[in-house]
Amino acid sequence: MNHSSLRRSAWLRRFRWIVALAFCVSCSLANAAASSTVDGAGVPDTIEQRAIACTSCHGVRGTGSTDGGAAPRIAGQPAAYLALQLAYFQSGQRKDESMQYITQSLTPAYAKEIAAYFSSQSAGSDNPKASMTTSALTQRGAQVVFKGDPGRGVPPCADCHGRRLAGREPLIPGLTDLSSRYLAAQFAQWRSHARAADRPYCMGVVANRMSEAQIEAVVQWLANRPAGDVPSVDEPYGDDPPLPDWCVVDQAGAGL
Repeated sequence: MNHSSLRRSAWLRRFRWIVALAFCVSCSLANAAASSTVDGAGVPDTIEQRAIACTSCHGVRGTGSTDGGAAPRIAGQPAAYLALQLAYFQSGQRKDESMQYITQSLTPAYAKEIAAYFSSQSAGSDNPKASMTTSALTQRGAQVVFKGDPGRGVPPCADCHGRRLAGREPLIPGLTDLSSRYLAAQFAQWRSHARAADRPYCMGVVANRMSEAQIEAVVQWLANRPAGDVPSVDEPYGDDPPLPDWCVVDQAGAGL
């Protein structure tokens, strides 16, 4: 590793610790006696103020990182899904050094409060994103997203994540407004079992049935796609089909 890479790595570690410290301070303040100000310092004790540690990475209102990085959109995702992911990070079941440290002091009640706040935010992103491309690759991605690949036992993404890919309550997230970097990383983690759910481990199964080429195509089609740019399909929005029999969602949830 060269000196430039070492400096960058050291800077990233320092930045993570600063964010983690800010979040821990926020948690401590949130668990203090309720009042209109915190410690008499004139800082409003609001959910928006306490969520700053989250929005510093996940963007304003949780709409996703502005640089197309790995911090995904959490705004508008199902509250139960978000709370479950916080629990996974806290236990180490879902791997991320920064998130695991940040969630150490979270109580289940506070995690639900944070999750409910971001779930209530508009999923539409105000952040400038890279323009989407139309190519043979992305067309193949659309085929998998909406039709799947029966020959490989791959169900359409839309069967579980909703006809408009907006997610399904209570535990399946929406797939729009997510960066290619985040999507590709999650597929890699599902395939390698670095990311795991309790059961039925739907995405671990699906990701390993897909070819590398299919994953790349799906990622490129989904990358930064706003909710309003998901084409309508046969069934009207909200009229989603039953989940595949082998993937009945329980506490484990399913998703990217």
